[in-house]
Amino acid sequence: MRHRVKGRKLGRSPAHRKAMFRNQLASLVKEERIKTTLHKAKELRPIAEKVVTQGKRDTLHARRLVNRFLPERELVKKVFDDIAPRFQSRPGGYTRIIKLGPRRGDRAEMAVIEFVETGDGAAEPEKKKGKKEKAAK
Repeated sequence: MRHRVKGRKLGRSPAHRKAMFRNQLASLVKEERIKTTLHKAKELRPIAEKVVTQGKRDTLHARRLVNRFLPERELVKKVFDDIAPRFQSRPGGYTRIIKLGPRRGDRAEMAVIEFVETGDGAAEPEKKKGKKEKAAK
């Protein structure tokens, strides 16, 4: 039984896992949407949420904490200047995970992880047409 065992190992050593999540977080901040496996996305989500929460604080100490997770100075600046201000009034839940189905090669469950509110509105899911809307046309 896995009582009180937090996180997935993902078949990697702790150092490899940490490096992988730092790189994925950097890609998520840079692109604001990445495609990965479902389990990696579920493990990345709390890290990304913590980074955005620190970004909302916008203090020197918060910048140093975010700097632990992001390898580039430009990405830290983007978190504090672009991403965190969008979520200033939001109490949490800054990311969303959308399941995509199995990958063709090895049937690994794939997903997209993205920030909820993007500036261009491209990440908002399309509304499905209901029976009333189809009948009206």
